[in-house]
Order: sequence, then structure tokens, then C-alpha cells
Amino acid sequence: MAINLTKGQKIDLRKSSGETLTNFCVGVNWGAIETKGFLGLSKNITEVDLDLSCILINDQNQLCDHLYSPLYRVEVLQQFGLPKGKLLSADGALKHTGDDLAGDTGGDDGLDNEIITVDLSKVDSKVSQIFFFLNNAGKEDFSQIPYAKIRMYEGTPTRVVSEFASYNVSAEAQYVNKRSIIMGKLYKRNGEWKFSAIGDPTDDTFLGQTIHKIVKSYL
Repeated sequence: MAINLTKGQKIDLRKSSGETLTNFCVGVNWGAIETKGFLGLSKNITEVDLDLSCILINDQNQLCDHLYSPLYRVEVLQQFGLPKGKLLSADGALKHTGDDLAGDTGGDDGLDNEIITVDLSKVDSKVSQIFFFLNNAGKEDFSQIPYAKIRMYEGTPTRVVSEFASYNVSAEAQYVNKRSIIMGKLYKRNGEWKFSAIGDPTDDTFLGQTIHKIVKSYL
């Protein structure tokens, strides 16, 4: 049975078999926004472009690597002291599937829209925390998006073998005017990796602001 996480909950990466989860996917799923048309006779669909990103923090509490969309404009990133986006970590341990610009437009298809594959056995030994967060590249806030869920599972980006844990971020009042969510983090404690569900919405309108917020307030 998958673990249903709640805000602030921390878990060990230990499967029911006793083995440690080391090779898995971190995926985020979300839906496009559906509204009724004239007299309710038609349906309008607004595509939602969320961006799943992560930053890696070393044991000196310094930002040492990143995965975020290469579509972000370099000149805007430079204003925040950030390099161009990329989809593979320097150690090869984390890989991003790339930008999904729409979300599920025909209802939940059961697959995640953006996924980062993780192999903890390859993570640089200096890395102590990996933060996962979502930014909306559009104008909608999270109270309008029908669902957003982060989950950890064994399998591939196109095939879920076994879901380990999930954390639902449904449309709630606390997400009004919020276009970014710090979802959760992997962190190393006494040589073992654990996961913490954070789920904090922020006012950020750009990824650079979210990264600065994490470095300033979450380390």
C-alpha cells in the first residue's frame, strides 16, 4: 500500500519488504482547467503549464546543482544569479523528462506530466538535500487547478510498477493567488535518505524567486 503523505510528514525510504528505495521516479500530475461554455452546452479547456524543478544542496548548505526547464530565458535567470536550465544532474543521478506545457486535458490519465528519475546510489556524496518545487508559467493560481499531486514510485516515466508514497495538493483556499509550491525534499540523515512533504504555497511568479526562498528559509 502506498503511503498517503500529509503536510510536514517525514518518512524513511524503506519498502514493506525491508529493502531501501534507491531507484525511483518523483512525478507530478496536474489537470487542465475546465469551465462551462455558453448555457453550459460546451466545455472550455485552459491548458496549464506547470514546471517541476529541483535543486541540490551540499553539506555546506550551498546550492550545488539544479534541474529545471531549459526553456527559461537565460537573461532572466541571470538576474537571480542562476545558470541555464538543464535536464540532467552533474552526477547523472537525476534526470528530468522535460517540459509539459498543458497538463491533462481529457481528465486524469493516471500518468505524471513531469517526472524526475532518481538513483540515490549515484548522488554525489556531498549532496545532503534535494528540494522539489512547482512553478506555474501561466497566470492561473493553484486554487483554480483541479488537482496537483507529487508521488514517488518504482518504474519508468511511462509505466508505474509500484507507488511508494503520494502527496495530494488539491485546489484549496490557501492556494488563492499562489503560483508556486515547495512540494517536498529528499534529505540525508545519518547516511540514510528520507523524504519530507513540505507543501508550502508561495507568492513567487518566477522560479528564481522560489530558489532564493528555499536557500534563505528552508535550509
